[in-house]
Amino acid sequence: MSRPVISEIPTGPVPVPGAVSALARGDTVTPVWRNELGGLTFRLGGGRDGTRYVKWIAAGTPEIDLPGEAERLAWARRWATVPRIIEQGADADGTWLVTAAVPGRSAVDPHWTADPAAAAAAIGRGLRLLHDALPVDRCPFDWSVARRLARADERIAGGEGPADRHRHLDLAEARARIGEPPAVDRLVVCHGDACAPNTLLNDDGTFAAHVDLGSLGVADRWADLAVAAWSTEWNYGPGYDGIVYDAYGIAPDRDRIAYYRLLWDMA
Repeated sequence: MSRPVISEIPTGPVPVPGAVSALARGDTVTPVWRNELGGLTFRLGGGRDGTRYVKWIAAGTPEIDLPGEAERLAWARRWATVPRIIEQGADADGTWLVTAAVPGRSAVDPHWTADPAAAAAAIGRGLRLLHDALPVDRCPFDWSVARRLARADERIAGGEGPADRHRHLDLAEARARIGEPPAVDRLVVCHGDACAPNTLLNDDGTFAAHVDLGSLGVADRWADLAVAAWSTEWNYGPGYDGIVYDAYGIAPDRDRIAYYRLLWDMA
């Protein structure tokens, strides 16, 4: 299976948007992440304001809703370890969200890609903690199959089809499959992008925090689990997905895993 191009640590020069330079107020600006839509994350540090992170997305990129992410972070912080919002804003060039640094290293930091079994276990444990902590009955955000099917139909109307390992599927067949979701196992407040980079670990291998909660919302827990385990293949290689399930405390459900991975690729 080929590794999907989802996001990456920048390896070459990255132009710094004017708004990010202004937010730095003279502090060092370091690009740390770039997603497939062109969104950028910068670390600001070295000055009196402490270490902060700025997410920036160009104007006219509807797939990323930074004001919506700010709302989700503010809500989730009452029960879970997620970044604290410092400020947000927009101009003619783009939109930004500034958050305070939280302790821990990303599960794709070289320290953890060198110890993938420990990282995969922390991903599973962290996801279970999140699902158990966030109250479904108090969550105003939705990440349901119905909402995601609407997004899949938008992509199909725009000429897009199955991605990654599902490219062999006929478009009509793929749409038919995601139109028949399995029964809900357990409704939880899902992370919405539970890929390995969005889990932070302490240096002793314990779970530290979650980041990038722009799609957080109520859904079946397998919507998160299927993708969290899948992302270990992209970041560490095969053989670590089972560790995620074990650490979460659940046996793999092959039908739900297959369904939510296809939905991920389509939506």
